[in-house]
Amino acid sequence: MNEPGKIEVEEVSAVPSAPRARVEVDTRGQPIDSDAGAEPTRKPDYLDGFLSQKPSVEAGAGEPGGALYESVIDALKEIYDPEIPVNIYDLGLIYGVDITQDAHAVVTMTLTTPHCPVAESMPGEVELRVGAVPGVGSAEVNLIWDPPWDPAKMSDEAKLELGML
Repeated sequence: MNEPGKIEVEEVSAVPSAPRARVEVDTRGQPIDSDAGAEPTRKPDYLDGFLSQKPSVEAGAGEPGGALYESVIDALKEIYDPEIPVNIYDLGLIYGVDITQDAHAVVTMTLTTPHCPVAESMPGEVELRVGAVPGVGSAEVNLIWDPPWDPAKMSDEAKLELGML
C-alpha cells in the first residue's frame, strides 16, 4: 500500500466536533458550557462589546469627534471642486482642521495644482463656509503646496465615484 502515487484512505467512526464560534453566556455574562459543571472550552468573544463601547473621555467640541469639529468637516464636504464631481474633503485637499478654545477654526488645504482655475476663489469659499458654521467664531484658511496633492490622498468613496477603484 505504500507504493508511490497511491492514495491511502483511512476510515473513522467518529470525529471530535469543531469548537463553537459563539459562546452562550448567562444573565451575568458568564460562559455556559453544554456539559453541566464543566469548565467552558472557549471564552466569550468580547470584541463585540469592545467595538460598541463609547470612549470614556468625551472629545472636546473642537477636537476630532467633537460636535464643532464634525460640523466643520460636514461644511467642507458641501464644497465641490468645479471640475471634479467630488467634494474637497473626500478629494484629499484638506490637510488639517484645527479649532482653538475660543472657536477660531484654521483649515490647512491645498489644491490639485497651483494652476487650478479656482486657486483664487476656493480658499475664500472655504473660509466663508467654515465661518458660517454655528459655533465657529472666526475662520482662517492656509493654502499650502507642500506636500503636493496627489490622487493617493483621495478617499475610497472619491476614487469609486471617479472610477479609480
